[in-house]
Amino acid sequence: MAVIHRLEEFRISDPRTNDRIRVPEVRLVGPNGEQVGVVRIEVALRLAQEADLDLVEVAPNSKPPVVKIMDYGKFKYEAAQKAKEARRNQANTILKEVRFRLKIDNHDYETKRKRAEGFLKAGDKVKAMILFRGREQSRPEQGVRLLRRFAEDVAEFGTVESNPTIDGRNMVMVIAPHKNKSEVKTEQNAQRAANKEAARSARTPEGASD
Repeated sequence: MAVIHRLEEFRISDPRTNDRIRVPEVRLVGPNGEQVGVVRIEVALRLAQEADLDLVEVAPNSKPPVVKIMDYGKFKYEAAQKAKEARRNQANTILKEVRFRLKIDNHDYETKRKRAEGFLKAGDKVKAMILFRGREQSRPEQGVRLLRRFAEDVAEFGTVESNPTIDGRNMVMVIAPHKNKSEVKTEQNAQRAANKEAARSARTPEGASD
């Protein structure tokens, strides 16, 4: 029963295609995105068949519904690959934590800033947290200033995703990296390949032949 239920959910979420589109008229979009206009469903189906492609309902709630001629199998595959890549990027992004004291000295601040920059360059998010002590909780504006300074200092590597907010006795802010992990990995692989090629060229005597 559970399997049948999941199949029904899949069918419901899938767009209607070809003979499953049962309306008298549709607004047709061609395979290259060209606007054909409002046509009878029989005409749209015939054009899709002549192009050896599918007729897919892309906007069922429009009046009339909008349909497009496309390779539906290819469309589903590419959509699944994009969703898989998005999930992988989301799962690989780790929230790293950097903690500050309100009265932090410059040396300690610079150490934590450099650590945060390393996290961001690797494609991870950074949760910057200020730990308030005693009466410091009555001066939240100083915490906001410190976190804004931090955000400006790491702006080359990330941008503020969550503005400073009070969380119990602490104040937190989240910085998101400009590049996700997959982009960072691609760049690292390209750089390694370039370094190997440069090293190989350096070892090869000038004018030598294979």
